[in-house]
Amino acid sequence: MLKKEPLVKEISQEGTSLHNLGVELNESLAEDGSFDEERHHDEGKNPHKRPHKLNMLLDKLKVRFLGRGMYIDIRRRLIPYYISDISDGLTYRTIPSTIFIFFTNLLPAIAFAQDMFDHTDNTYGVNEVLMASAMGGIVFGAFAGAPLCIVGVTGPISIFNYTVYELIVPKGIPYLPFMCWICLWSMLLHFIIAFTNVVNFMRYITKFSCDVFGFFINIVYIQKGIQILDHQFKLRGSTSGFASIVLALLMGLFGCAAHFFGDKTVYLRPKIRAIFRDYGTPLCVVFFTGFIHYGGELSKVDFAKLPVGVSFRPTSAEHPRNWLIRFWEGISVGDVFLALPFGVLMTALFYYDHNISSLICQSSKYPLKKPSSFHYDFFLLGITTGIAGLLGIPAPNGLIPQAPLHTDSLCVIRHDYNTGKDVIARVVEQRLTNFLQGVLTLCMMTKPFLKVLGLIPQAALAGLFWIMSITAIDGLDVTQRLRFLFTDPASLYSTDFSPNFYKVERRWFILYLIFELIAFACEFGITCTKGAIGFPGVLIFFMFVAMVFPRIFPKDQLDLLDAPAADELILKSLRLPEKVHDEHQA
Repeated sequence: MLKKEPLVKEISQEGTSLHNLGVELNESLAEDGSFDEERHHDEGKNPHKRPHKLNMLLDKLKVRFLGRGMYIDIRRRLIPYYISDISDGLTYRTIPSTIFIFFTNLLPAIAFAQDMFDHTDNTYGVNEVLMASAMGGIVFGAFAGAPLCIVGVTGPISIFNYTVYELIVPKGIPYLPFMCWICLWSMLLHFIIAFTNVVNFMRYITKFSCDVFGFFINIVYIQKGIQILDHQFKLRGSTSGFASIVLALLMGLFGCAAHFFGDKTVYLRPKIRAIFRDYGTPLCVVFFTGFIHYGGELSKVDFAKLPVGVSFRPTSAEHPRNWLIRFWEGISVGDVFLALPFGVLMTALFYYDHNISSLICQSSKYPLKKPSSFHYDFFLLGITTGIAGLLGIPAPNGLIPQAPLHTDSLCVIRHDYNTGKDVIARVVEQRLTNFLQGVLTLCMMTKPFLKVLGLIPQAALAGLFWIMSITAIDGLDVTQRLRFLFTDPASLYSTDFSPNFYKVERRWFILYLIFELIAFACEFGITCTKGAIGFPGVLIFFMFVAMVFPRIFPKDQLDLLDAPAADELILKSLRLPEKVHDEHQA
């Protein structure tokens, strides 16, 4: 065990100057810079390996708390696997995954842009959302420790943004400078949380919180689809409204059919089914965008299209501005500090939303081989939040259901002929798909592609929302429990549901499901009121509710009902070792 002496005492005893100490640090970095990937794959199996000199030196310098989680994330995940994250992406699976996640990220983001455009007097539009989504994809694809997590504009942040607008604009406070200060405060809080390792508390998140939040987000997507269609009656009248409903239903029907045909049936070969699963959603968007131009009676329907602006410029022509927000103009000192509580709420939302997204896309159902990164990624999220405020764009964060859908699209499936089911053989863990979809999103800000986006009917966005929500909600445990509860017992087969459903006592099963539905109802209910800005508090509250489950449920029953959100390999990043050179035992 390395004796821990004060640094000043060591320097005085050994005659080591600060210059020599710096040389020692550089030499240690050089020695520690060449990582052996195989060693890092096996590091959890052999915790007694000789500690690196860099670890011992950092222990001398008493670097034991501030920034320790970030240091371990970078050392354990980012550096040793960066090259393999690129080389592993040089495979066919990257192509359909990039196309799929590009569409499933782009079009909902545009739909949220439409939502914010209507609620913020044209302040946030298509170009702002494209810029935010592109920044999230490029930055997290290139630099994140967990590149599987898709980052972009979410439903909760859209609700947050226009709720702030409704609260502060009537008071005469300029909206974009105020939002900039909110983002700057939030950036500072992100840095504090990352450096003080507060993200470690996410290790207490179980599947209860993940499933409820995933269920909530997907129901919100269904709601947003309905709201888009309802808006068509106000924009273009009843003819366009009813035609939009038909278009959205057809698109949702064919999109879901293509997904479930590729994912659930045993018809045709697995490789052919994969084509339906991988390309069904993008092709539906393309087909039904062209469908309204078919002619005949359809030519008489005035479908509402996406409002687009000038390439690489803020969307609204009514409020011309540059990208850089003059956050020092029109804002008093009181307004700056008024933005602080809003910054706290935004940070709480991102703390929960982003980390839950990261946990879900790395959940235990995926056979992942590479570690994760939470502290460093949350720090990176703080940087993008601050930049978003300065540019006057919505702050991006982890996306549900896009993040788990991204991992799903990277799964290599094989058919188990013994059980008759498709199983996940492995996951292509790489960073190219996230980066490339960010680049493609940035390309959509050019004039030709903006014109193409301007051809998409708003009804197609509703259909896309329904495709994404229905296909994602099908696999959630909340949905499976409801399905199990209402299935005729005589028709239940052991292979239909999780084996744990058959083992748990029915009363505890129902009680746990009631907790899930109450949590969902509270989360969904508050977003439908003026108190929507308090939504992050509800998320945090039910995170603590889940922590008292051991006092409510018998241990053997709770083990069957709930479980850690991810495998030990992923949760390892949320357990900060007490000593630097003991990190392999974390």
